[in-house]
Amino acid sequence: MTSTRVTQPVTASVTETLRVAAEVALPTLAGGVIKRRPVAMAVAGKLQFDRSAVRLLRRLRDRYQGRPLKLRVPGRSVELVLSGADVGAVLAGAPTPFSPSTVEKRAALGHFQPHGVLISDVVDRGPRRKFTEAVLETGRPLHGLAAPFARAIADEAAVLLSEVAHAGSLDWDTFTVAWWRLVRRVVLGSAARDDETLTDLLERLRLDANWAYLHPQRKRVREQFRQRLTAHLGRAEPGSLAAAIAAVGDDGTAADQVAHWLFAFDAAGMATYRTLALLATHPAALDRARTELSGLDLTEPNQLSYLRACVLDAVRLWPTTPMILRETTEDTSWGRAGTTVLIFTPFFHRDAALPYADRFEPDMWLDGRAAENPALVPFSAGPAICPGRDLVRFCASTMLANLVRDHGFEQTSGPVLAPENPLPATLDNFHLSFRPLPA
Repeated sequence: MTSTRVTQPVTASVTETLRVAAEVALPTLAGGVIKRRPVAMAVAGKLQFDRSAVRLLRRLRDRYQGRPLKLRVPGRSVELVLSGADVGAVLAGAPTPFSPSTVEKRAALGHFQPHGVLISDVVDRGPRRKFTEAVLETGRPLHGLAAPFARAIADEAAVLLSEVAHAGSLDWDTFTVAWWRLVRRVVLGSAARDDETLTDLLERLRLDANWAYLHPQRKRVREQFRQRLTAHLGRAEPGSLAAAIAAVGDDGTAADQVAHWLFAFDAAGMATYRTLALLATHPAALDRARTELSGLDLTEPNQLSYLRACVLDAVRLWPTTPMILRETTEDTSWGRAGTTVLIFTPFFHRDAALPYADRFEPDMWLDGRAAENPALVPFSAGPAICPGRDLVRFCASTMLANLVRDHGFEQTSGPVLAPENPLPATLDNFHLSFRPLPA
């Protein structure tokens, strides 16, 4: 038996288990884990579900001194993490004894990427992760293709700004159409820019994936998506990730890895739009961002450290992956093999004990404070950390740079976001809108 900590789990009461299910798990699942549901997100934003979930977990942590809580789930072994130290230990223990490939994720992601690295077994995971890191150049702030990516971002940002000026407003629907045009260019090349059918097919599969094993797989739709995706990859258009894949070499599962990247870029778009909302409502942060951008050529790749920190803090405030799941591959002090370990990230990111819990604090990602807290995991952590985190931060920060350097935005809908007020625990990006202003 592997031991990963000294403290032993405590068993929740039936009432506590039901409350965790009702206040933590169900609202998260209702919002859509694989593809967000706008109506459910609107309700969650109005009722601030994450706030009540954080309060509940804080009471449980205090009651049990941070020891992990074994939930009373019939037929399953499920433990809820309640301490930051345990967050670090669990995430550091991938892929064994804490595997990212859980029953729930295999059932959900199997709808559109059955051979994806995240749900691969220990044998297949190694080479697939190596391939993914080689193509995405994990650990490099600027990808080798950052130059063509920067030009693509500048192009698409200019088109978006023109559309916003003409309409007199910016809403999520307008932003996400522009974002997907950019994503298809970066991943597959300019010839895929307007292939909305590709990402529409993926959206259908992701909506099914929200139901995991409760929804039958649409194999014909998945094959249509795969054929379309494979055709784009086959062109290996220079200046795209498809070209990088051709250079690294496809082991036969590249299409599944790319399907996951497209899925992840959707969350990146949400993070970018939420960061724009924060900059639009926090004048000091916006001024600092513009100072960083002064004199830069945005058609060329730039590090943009402050804007990257802004994106990180937006994801801290409103995690795009609110639940991180791990499954034990052997008997451990956490329980028998097959135990599901649940980390609810909003609890740790919005812990009331943190002085910055409910405020926009990009500097914490620059001055070392975030690195001191193992429970701050906007892109997960450990060996299974998001391999595309550097590319995502580059794309998000560069898009924001193009949007805010010479243009202003005034929030016209959604909750009040202001430096003097605690930021909402749940932010519905689908119903945020802005009015363009001169810079």
